[in-house]
Amino acid sequence: MTLSVRIIPCLDVTDGRVVKGINFVDLADAGDPIEMAALYDREGADELTFLDISASSSGRETTLDIVRKCAEEVFIPLTVGGGIRSVADVDQLLRAGADKVSISTAAVQRPDLIAEIADRFGSQVLVLSIDARRANTESGFEVTTHGGRESANIDALDWAQRACALGVGEILLNSMDTDGTRSGYDIGMIRAFRSVTKVPLVASGGAGTLGDFAAALDAGADALLAASVFHFGIHRIGDVKGYLKGAGYSVRESDLS
Repeated sequence: MTLSVRIIPCLDVTDGRVVKGINFVDLADAGDPIEMAALYDREGADELTFLDISASSSGRETTLDIVRKCAEEVFIPLTVGGGIRSVADVDQLLRAGADKVSISTAAVQRPDLIAEIADRFGSQVLVLSIDARRANTESGFEVTTHGGRESANIDALDWAQRACALGVGEILLNSMDTDGTRSGYDIGMIRAFRSVTKVPLVASGGAGTLGDFAAALDAGADALLAASVFHFGIHRIGDVKGYLKGAGYSVRESDLS
């Protein structure tokens, strides 16, 4: 049975507001996360990803409050990431209404965290977010941490394989080189990760034209995450689904108008 393609808007949140930049810098305000979550739910998004990109410990309670309010507004799966460092953090977020959690920097710093979360809650709730960029490594890609600001000095494909063995249920692959550029997803990166992993792969970074979404699927992505093209009204969820359906891809029916 062919699985439907998932279209996933991403809310990058800092100080209680959704922001979006290019290559994770020059952030511009994009709106209220609660209002945007409700809008994307109405428009037929398949899932929603919420990332606390500041991830400061002082902001944890604010983040939990926003997660609770988002969960009350939407009826689609909600993935939450940013600042998760322990099983207890995951427990808090799931109790606040998250369906899945996304980890990145903390997993690089302490890979055993992956197995701890998977053992406690199951691999199906655990998404590994990999902020990768082209570099002089064996595969040609390296892992970055702290919102893309620091190199982890780890080959990205090696890290993906190790994380999957530890229990990751899904990979959110964000290209630091194309993030926010609207120049298209990094097709070479998607193909490389697809060749070494079997878990669902969510492509992120660079969506611009409707054709970019189809190109990422052809390269091996199972789901498509985008931010600025949705936040700033370049495309609606229905535009993407309508295009993909017309091109022969299976999409979950929604208001395609």
